[in-house]
Amino acid sequence: MLILILIGFLGGLVTGISPCVLPVLPVIFAAGASSALDDESIPTPDDHRASALVGVACTGRSGGPEVPSDPGIEPGQGGSLRAEAHRRRRPLAVVGGLVLSFAVFTLVGSWLLSTLGLPEDLLRWIGLIVIGVVGLGLIVPAVGDALERPFARLAAGRLHDGSGGFVLGVSLGLVFVPCAGPVLAAITVVSADHRYGISSLLLTAAFALGVAVPLLVFAMLGRQLAEQLHLVRSGAAVARKAIGAVLVVTALLIGLNLTDGLQRALPSYTSALQSTIEGNASATRALGQVTGNGATGQLANCTDASPTLQECGVAPALAGVGTWLNTPGGKPLTLAGLKGRVVLVDFWTYSCINCQRTLPHLEAWNRAYGRDGLTIIGVHTPEFAFEHVASNVAQASRQLGVVYPIALDNQYRTWDAYANNYWPAEYLIDATGHVRHVDFGEGHYGATETFVRHLLAAADPTVVLPRATDVPDSTPDEQTTPETYLGYRHGTPNLAGQAVEEDQMGAYRAPVPLPRNEYAYGGRWSVGAESSTAGQGATLGLDFVARDVYLVLGGSGTVRVSMNGTTTRTVTVSGEPKLYRLVGSSMVGQGSLALAVSPGVQAYDFTFG
Repeated sequence: MLILILIGFLGGLVTGISPCVLPVLPVIFAAGASSALDDESIPTPDDHRASALVGVACTGRSGGPEVPSDPGIEPGQGGSLRAEAHRRRRPLAVVGGLVLSFAVFTLVGSWLLSTLGLPEDLLRWIGLIVIGVVGLGLIVPAVGDALERPFARLAAGRLHDGSGGFVLGVSLGLVFVPCAGPVLAAITVVSADHRYGISSLLLTAAFALGVAVPLLVFAMLGRQLAEQLHLVRSGAAVARKAIGAVLVVTALLIGLNLTDGLQRALPSYTSALQSTIEGNASATRALGQVTGNGATGQLANCTDASPTLQECGVAPALAGVGTWLNTPGGKPLTLAGLKGRVVLVDFWTYSCINCQRTLPHLEAWNRAYGRDGLTIIGVHTPEFAFEHVASNVAQASRQLGVVYPIALDNQYRTWDAYANNYWPAEYLIDATGHVRHVDFGEGHYGATETFVRHLLAAADPTVVLPRATDVPDSTPDEQTTPETYLGYRHGTPNLAGQAVEEDQMGAYRAPVPLPRNEYAYGGRWSVGAESSTAGQGATLGLDFVARDVYLVLGGSGTVRVSMNGTTTRTVTVSGEPKLYRLVGSSMVGQGSLALAVSPGVQAYDFTFG
């Protein structure tokens, strides 16, 4: 069970820094920024009411009676202290609302909607409307006042304590679509089959908490930026309207699926890390116990992305498909009816950015080889409730340019028949109906196309195939150093042979040279459960393989960064723990990092891109 929780948490962490968080990042960042926008004058009841609707910004009105809050506190001081505490809680409330609603509705949303006979995409539209309304209330104060009154009555006037931010976060959770991976696939499968148990609940909670960590860092960065720009004392009204505009525009972009293009344009820089965490043998076994979904027979012996064609047995039938798109008259296809043709079955879902990045390759193969005996079938197995709606799938498919047949596998019957655990996943079937190649995730397009051509030629030796397609592959294939925690609670698998003294200051000497992908302490450090705190002469050494190196730091002080023996920069650390970029490069490479850390600075974990 502990392994399952760790896999879920680490999978969530990777998701929280992946390209798939981009649509919600503007709102998360704005929530942090707006928590610094409260007027420093004494808050009045009207201030609290006006801040309640948005949860992330106050109107900044001042005046009214000063009410002392506690004995021994000067009049007005208690209100100011409470207001400051409320402001600091708002980013946490927004992120907390997001991860809670995402976790709950990912598990039970589809069941709840179907039980009540409601449209499958209702929750998503509710989330988008609330985000847009909150933004409109920030832009037009009179609208905000009118819209806020029922919320204030429902919450007995307590929304100013962060509950409004929680409402906004809940709305974000309804539209949050993280990158698909084996962990999310396992959660979705148990949700679709309504097979809830302690393991699935713990996995979902761990994944959601993992996502929350980097999102909270982004919110804190937004707050710090607002404070550095002195928005607390000047320009608050303008900044508030700008934040409202961010919310409205974000809701429109997500609602119209216009954020997908930007996400597709970015490389999947976390795919290798996700595969390392979620795709290893231990993770596969643990997740298989949650879903009860394990391949059997010859298909179970098929190796992912094999360099040669394999014999994986007869392809399972396309079962339980209720609706077909892009077939004449919507008529169903069967593998038995496609005997004599080479078939590529692609498991996908339209909001999955990883899946979307595979589509240009599939579409190119469909154009190039469709007349020569290749049939591509996109088995659309939904990840979220709104993806069950046939009209949503049809519209997204048109936007994405998908013209080959699509099977809507809303009941997961075909998914289960293949014991699949991935979006995207390709199963290449020869003309006799046998699976000959499987490929999970992005990449390996050249090898897959070579196998397609080989099977087409084997099916019809007289066929004259066109030249191979030339679609650029943007999938990073480099392996980077895995995430490295600097606290004993997570274990110290990458620590270079040093024994740590837990929760007490100790002296360390780093070995030279450091082994690949390992780190070491130098000088005096106190190694805690979640982080390590620098003492006198503290240094950190790291040997890594990556393009970018990030480190979460807290406390107050400086970190002098040296790369391959040359000092490159000095990072100033202050305030709450947040993510600092230490190394940035145009390409993945091996490097040796040396950090000179001033006393009091806390180091949490290294991440790599």
